Amino acid sequence: MTVAALAAAASPPSYSSAATLPPNCGRKCGDVEIPYPFGIGPGCFRDGFDIVCDGSRPFIGNTAIELIDISLNLSRARAYTHIDWICYNNTSVTSQGYIPFDLSTRPAFTISAAENKFTAVGCNTIAHMDNGNFGRDDFYGTGCVSGCLDLNMRNDTCDGSGCCQTAIRKGMTAFFIGFGDEINNSFVSDFNPCSYAFVVEQEWYNFSTADLGGNRLNQTYKFGMPVVLDWRVENMTICEEARWNPKSPPASYACADKNSECFSSSTGEGYICNCTRGYQGNPYEDGGCKDIDECSLWSEYRCYGSCINTIGNYTCSCPQGTMGDPTTKDGCHPTTISTTLPQSLKVLIATMSSILFLTVSGFSIYLGLKKRKLMKTRQKFFKQNGGVLLQQQMNSYRGATFKLFTQEELKKATDNFSSSRIIGRGGQGTVFKGTLEDNRLVAIKKSKLVDERQTREFAKEMLILSQINHKNIIKLLGCCIEVEVPMLVYELVSKGNLFEYLHSKTHRFHISLDARLRIAVESAEALGYLHSSASTPIIHGDVKSSNILLDDEYTAKVSDFGASKLAPKDATQLGTFVQGTRGYLDPEYMLTCRLTKKSDVFSFGVVILELLTRKKALEFDVSGEEMLLVTSFISAMKENKVEEMVDPEIKKEEDMVVIKEVCKLVVLCLNSNGDERPTMKEVADDLGKLRKNKQILDMQSKHQKPVDDIIVTSEYVDEPPQRMQNAASSEHSTSRYRSLDIEALLSIESGR
Repeated sequence: MTVAALAAAASPPSYSSAATLPPNCGRKCGDVEIPYPFGIGPGCFRDGFDIVCDGSRPFIGNTAIELIDISLNLSRARAYTHIDWICYNNTSVTSQGYIPFDLSTRPAFTISAAENKFTAVGCNTIAHMDNGNFGRDDFYGTGCVSGCLDLNMRNDTCDGSGCCQTAIRKGMTAFFIGFGDEINNSFVSDFNPCSYAFVVEQEWYNFSTADLGGNRLNQTYKFGMPVVLDWRVENMTICEEARWNPKSPPASYACADKNSECFSSSTGEGYICNCTRGYQGNPYEDGGCKDIDECSLWSEYRCYGSCINTIGNYTCSCPQGTMGDPTTKDGCHPTTISTTLPQSLKVLIATMSSILFLTVSGFSIYLGLKKRKLMKTRQKFFKQNGGVLLQQQMNSYRGATFKLFTQEELKKATDNFSSSRIIGRGGQGTVFKGTLEDNRLVAIKKSKLVDERQTREFAKEMLILSQINHKNIIKLLGCCIEVEVPMLVYELVSKGNLFEYLHSKTHRFHISLDARLRIAVESAEALGYLHSSASTPIIHGDVKSSNILLDDEYTAKVSDFGASKLAPKDATQLGTFVQGTRGYLDPEYMLTCRLTKKSDVFSFGVVILELLTRKKALEFDVSGEEMLLVTSFISAMKENKVEEMVDPEIKKEEDMVVIKEVCKLVVLCLNSNGDERPTMKEVADDLGKLRKNKQILDMQSKHQKPVDDIIVTSEYVDEPPQRMQNAASSEHSTSRYRSLDIEALLSIESGR
């Protein structure tokens, strides 16, 4: 590194927003492009993204970590990491080298868990790595073992024979590598004198038996191995806080271009920016997102007709005189066929045309009057449903992606709300599957009733709900308010809902205990986000298994915000927000008519019971009497017979400890006193720990079997959460069941 570069690395960083960049900022170091928010020199970068250029080699700030390239679209960068090694002869270690990879002082970066693997190469090798946090709660370590007796093995595979690989934890900022020293290498040192370990970009390293001999790896990869880094803007927790924080100057919001949008980071606190659909470029610079000329990219946007590029979009139409589908080959066909007609037929056609003209003219006048009346009706509903306020707020919120759909757009998307498009029915309305003009599949909820008292708050609620950006929550894309009862447009989730998977009469789906716990954890995290992490806390109000959808990867997504409301600021504002669903209703809500966050907790406790028992929340016996799942569960807990209720499919002896701990958590959720129930975040944390414990116990039981290839992960089984220990502390504790209170309150619901 040159003296000038060292001085730049040692001096305090000077950063800037994209709007105030000096004109002489360098955007290249050697062959590496350095786009903003990264930059070289004072005032040329956003805080935490300073790059030091040593001639032709870029380094991350004052670290010794050299960059290979930077991706704005993926919010990733690639850098070199050193190869650690240990060499030995028949009797002892002859040399070794360890260089840590440490970005802990650069909070904008984390080591990508999805794109990297920890890798070890050697014939008698135990390699391990950790995050350096010894003695702390967040300590993490992992490792793997590779072995071989000779060089007779397959190339290009890391299966434990000469080479092993294992995943790393999400969110790491540093790693330190070491080797086990209890291995006797005397029988392999002749053909494998050194062992190596490194973190490397997934699929980049291809193992070769030649790597086992001499010092080939260090000689071949002199700069080290490529490792993928995730990066994000760190000054705010989530997008909506960054975009609309009144205490922050406008320049602090990183998504500088008007055609950019913000996404909360999945790798830590912070957010990332992308250009909106139809644009590409740098969203962190004002004017950085440029219109895509789709017509010049024929391989991606095929148009066999007339293609016209527009700002942020394009049109493709059949040539004049033809009609059909211009996006397919030979899709456009002539519209008229020239023929020779007899004179008498021409006279008849002329007469009929005159009559038709008069008829059409009269009908056109009628349609014009009807259309004018329809427009007035739509304008009335638009104002009545808060459309003016909603449009004003959308215009003032920069980068908002929420859309106001017309009734005609939604009719077209659903074939005029055809019954063949119905994918769900409920007490509050019907859900249709729709296809928008850009071919996006959506779910359109057409409600039956509207509360006129709520129309004043509708605009505010819609805009806030549209800003929810969580992987386990259905995205609200827009609404239609030019009708009497507003229609909501959501992203479409294809695999149906949890209720169908648990209670289908036509198909029996096998659902493992781990899958049920994962669905519970993901749903709880989503509700916890609504309660505490969103910019304005939101109460769902109708938590049930049919409102938990599953996508193509069977990831849980909480849906149906037609019942949701903004959390009141004080108790005096609480009221009868929703009707809810029988079997899931909070007994305290039925007595007080107050809907709170703890009402969602009670309903979610019923969902957990469905997952454990595969029984419906509300059923009827042969005599027509109601049978509540909550009541059955409480009776089983009192009689110590809860094991009899568990779905036989998951009732394995080795899993009963975890299942009973989940039951204790359900008891807390069903407490008749809402104040004594846990928060949704606490429920999510407890479920996550229990699932983690089950996975680790499963892994440990597998390790007891004799296997050749061993992958060791240093994890520790957590103790059951303290709240659940308390719940099981006494057979007669009132904080355990409060069964008499709950049964009394549930009897009220049965009589409704």
